[in-house]
Amino acid sequence: MSNDALNMDINQQLVLVTGGARGLGEEITKSVLAHGGSVVINYYRSRERAQAIADAHPGKAWAIQADVTDRASVDGLFAEAERSAGRPITSVVNNALVDFSFDGDVRPKAEDIKFERFDQQFRGAVGGALNVIQAALDGFDRNGGGRIVNIGTNLFQNPVVPYHDYTAAKAALLSLTRTFAADLGPKNITVNMVSGGLLRVTDASAATPEAVFDGIAAGTPLGHVTTPAEFADAALLFLSPLSRAVTGQNLVVDGGLVKD
Repeated sequence: MSNDALNMDINQQLVLVTGGARGLGEEITKSVLAHGGSVVINYYRSRERAQAIADAHPGKAWAIQADVTDRASVDGLFAEAERSAGRPITSVVNNALVDFSFDGDVRPKAEDIKFERFDQQFRGAVGGALNVIQAALDGFDRNGGGRIVNIGTNLFQNPVVPYHDYTAAKAALLSLTRTFAADLGPKNITVNMVSGGLLRVTDASAATPEAVFDGIAAGTPLGHVTTPAEFADAALLFLSPLSRAVTGQNLVVDGGLVKD
């Protein structure tokens, strides 16, 4: 099969970013736009923020509401995106985070966490990614290939704060990344993950005590906590032709804190 789709520059792409109007998702959206790409900004509740970005980039960005845990909603997202942009989505970034706050002081501990919290995070991280990837495949087939970028975490290598439910779900998402890379590779589709630690600062990490951030910074070779903008720029590697022969990989972007 031709690999023309994987040679497509970012400025030729239509990239779906789930949860693309807040925090890390917003930074990824902005980074794609800064590199000349077009973006479908998926949001769940953040309509005003998503629409503000779209309004600032007419003809290059579209704000579309969908619940990634609902397959019918995701199918509607892809249909609306293609109607609006006039072409299929070329790449997806599975970034949406379902109802989670990085507040280590009040996190459920091993002795009292309920499986319902794991179930919620699995539905968001794995179920949401599954829905989005499956909905993307028809357009990828018509494009001759595509790119999938899943957003992970370094916490399963270095659980400095044991967010049990979130970390377990992201570990499962890494497994899906690698098995889907093997299954979808013959279709000219790459599947990779970009993983960070706590980012300074997103909506989700705003509740994190400053002492935790300072401790992480002290343990990194670069001496600071990764910012959302730094992480977003690294994520674009897997959307660019520079990574056309890379799949099934997990790139850790945390200033050198974790050696994967």
